[in-house]
Amino acid sequence: LRIAANEFDADFVLFDHELTATQLRNLEKQLDLRVLDRTQLILDIFAGHARTREGSLQVELAQLQYLAPRLTGRGVEMSRLAGGIGARGPGETQLETDRRRIGRRIAKLEAQLESVRAHRGRQRKKRSAVPLSTVALVGYTNAGKSTLFNALTSGNVLADARMFATLDPTIRAFELPSHRRVLVSDTVGFISRLPPGLVRAFRATLEEVTESVMCLHVVDVSSPQRRAHIQEVNKVLEELDARDKPQILVLNKCDRITLEEAERIRASEFAAGEHLDVVAISALKNEGLDQLLVAMDGSLPGDPLSTVRYRFPHTEADKLSFLYSHGRITERVDDEEGVEVTAEAAASVHQRLADQAVKRAQDSR
Repeated sequence: LRIAANEFDADFVLFDHELTATQLRNLEKQLDLRVLDRTQLILDIFAGHARTREGSLQVELAQLQYLAPRLTGRGVEMSRLAGGIGARGPGETQLETDRRRIGRRIAKLEAQLESVRAHRGRQRKKRSAVPLSTVALVGYTNAGKSTLFNALTSGNVLADARMFATLDPTIRAFELPSHRRVLVSDTVGFISRLPPGLVRAFRATLEEVTESVMCLHVVDVSSPQRRAHIQEVNKVLEELDARDKPQILVLNKCDRITLEEAERIRASEFAAGEHLDVVAISALKNEGLDQLLVAMDGSLPGDPLSTVRYRFPHTEADKLSFLYSHGRITERVDDEEGVEVTAEAAASVHQRLADQAVKRAQDSR
């Protein structure tokens, strides 16, 4: 290994699994090079992509949880995580001082992240006041989730072809063909053998998956590891107790393969029976999105559509505005006393406006 490192004039040596403190120390001593393991590399990448306070806190917590059992008192460990947030200093020289310092910082970070989780809980409670279901985008890293998110919402979320470009969940609303509005959440990409410490550190982010009513499982259909990536994502969903959530499998990047191959894979995945539906798309070229929206409309659990007639006095224009925002108005009659409308909307919308209902016309589905 030393000979190979010298031949390639290597700056460091990377191991594709997690190393113990002893292994790291012995390898660096023998190779006279910086040694990185798989977890440390992932943490360095995460650190470079954290753009919000929440993301920074989560990365720093994961870094310190990784570093704590690897302290040896040599005074170098605190700078081991190069590029990491909150771990840039030269560190202390005494083992017990290092341990106390890291222990205090971990406790502080955990308290701050608990505050973040509480804030997210309050945000979800506010969102629940407006009857919109949340759909979570999940998938292996670089499957094209952020590109699909932008295509669905006309947003400008960073769509980067690098691993883990999305660390902080973004949530936006968009409209289905039925005129039901739903929230879609873009989340961090999964990988194989995701270190458990990262799952724990990013719990606040991943809770958006557990709180969703349905997952859009995005996969790079052109990848030779497509099946393995699907299985790895499902493993992480199991860790989050979200494996049983309804899923639509979204075969993204179909522009990179032939139509015949895309259809063959779609039929094969659908026959496997693991998902509510399987849709082939190209988020980059906006192809297949109409079929995806129809599939979402038909698969969204609960909240069936129906048509109801309402009457609103002029003093309740805010409720009429709410109905316009969350339903489809098919008929409107204005008179001196108010407005009478017929609207198709989800059951949760009708429930909020029950006092204004005149007549239930028919169920849409």
